[in-house]
Amino acid sequence: MTHPRADLALKALAEFWADMGLEEARAFAITRPGTPVRPGPPSSRPVERAPGSPRPEPRRLANNPIAEARKAAASARTLGELRTAIEQFSGCPLKAAAKNTVVCDGAFDAQVMIVGEAPGGEEDTQGLPFVGRAGKLLDKMLATIGLSRQSNVYITNLIYWRPPGNRDPSPAEMQVCAPFLSRQIELKAPKLLLTAGKFATQAMLGTEDGIMRLRGRKLRFTQEGLAAPIPCIPLLHPAYLLRRPEDKAKAWDDLRTIATLCDELKIERGPSL
Repeated sequence: MTHPRADLALKALAEFWADMGLEEARAFAITRPGTPVRPGPPSSRPVERAPGSPRPEPRRLANNPIAEARKAAASARTLGELRTAIEQFSGCPLKAAAKNTVVCDGAFDAQVMIVGEAPGGEEDTQGLPFVGRAGKLLDKMLATIGLSRQSNVYITNLIYWRPPGNRDPSPAEMQVCAPFLSRQIELKAPKLLLTAGKFATQAMLGTEDGIMRLRGRKLRFTQEGLAAPIPCIPLLHPAYLLRRPEDKAKAWDDLRTIATLCDELKIERGPSL
């Protein structure tokens, strides 16, 4: 049985896509696995057209959440202003079912930036990213190479509200939040990006390769507005390592790669454990 607020968020997301004029809305990945797709309101159903007839113009929202996110992100001149803008933003349906807006944690002047997927239950409760069991393991991993959120690491996620049931974020939700993440990267201009897990890595680097193929590799992140590509190393997600502790040796190899690259980039590290 799902929480009524979760169903409300999913319904709002479906209506958002319908209002954007996308006929694929009802088939989009916004339903729970195994749940049949129910017909939406008349405005969201595909329109029968005679062969060769022109496609009708989609109905547009009076307020476009993606455009509003871009405007709010662009107006933020500092990370503090951007955090406030994200907390005040109401264009993502996930916010209706979340306890807190989870934006970031760590040092604002850090040269290392970690991007995860989405808040989990503990993160939603505390309003901070990576504070549950996986977050505690991440802190221990970073400490082995002299990195910490207290001094030289900044942590954020692809999206800022917990998806119901800890499901993966949908493309629609990531599109709404993307302007805020892009602005965070632009304002921070980190020397090194770390992506935690398959989902964040694929979304950030625009690839379909699996995390086992990408982990520990020295890749490059690019986006419009950056003066130069940013070095990026994908990591095995600490939640995965909790399930598969036998792969911690792989994670240690990747951490040593990160430490070496930090030194090459002249990123200051503290004492290693």
